[in-house]
Amino acid sequence: MRFFRIIQWGIVFLLFSDFVYAQNQADADTIVVTKTVIDNGDTIPNVVLGEVIIFPEKTFKNRYQAWRYRKLVRDLKKVYPYAKLAKKKLGQMEKEFLELETEKERKRYVKTIEKQLMDEFGDELKKLTITQGRLLLKLIDREIGSTSYVLLQELRGNFSAFFWQSIARLFGSDLKSEYDPQGEDRMIERIVLLIEHNQI
Repeated sequence: MRFFRIIQWGIVFLLFSDFVYAQNQADADTIVVTKTVIDNGDTIPNVVLGEVIIFPEKTFKNRYQAWRYRKLVRDLKKVYPYAKLAKKKLGQMEKEFLELETEKERKRYVKTIEKQLMDEFGDELKKLTITQGRLLLKLIDREIGSTSYVLLQELRGNFSAFFWQSIARLFGSDLKSEYDPQGEDRMIERIVLLIEHNQI
């Protein structure tokens, strides 16, 4: 009996030593050096933490409101990356667009970029619901600081902007709608801030 007890403790010791060795190896690969402050002989790490956004706890009057909030969170998580991508792509495109000299070159460039975007993201964007599409328009205004209607006017001209505005109106959307973080879009702004800070 004593022999088995020694064997058990020996196995536990071997497993534990392998675990400690593995931990030391993992720690050796991820060493982080931080600034420190020495206070009365104690070394205190001085670490800069990321910003944390704090809102009052969200309360709901009924289950329907809670469901709508969860749906809004889900929809925003789906479309927010597209708004960020739109900002990035527009920034890249604007530099090249301004370097072109003639209107003909600019129109050809816009059509080329449009085709590339449709090839890359067209299928995914077509799967968005009408609500997600409306949210995306608002978030594009939030990220770029300009409504989708104004962007279409600048890139494709007045007629194209008017045409797409008419189509959007048929589906209950408005390309001219502006993002209002202090007013009607207050809840969207709250959720987007939480998404940006990885808190939701």
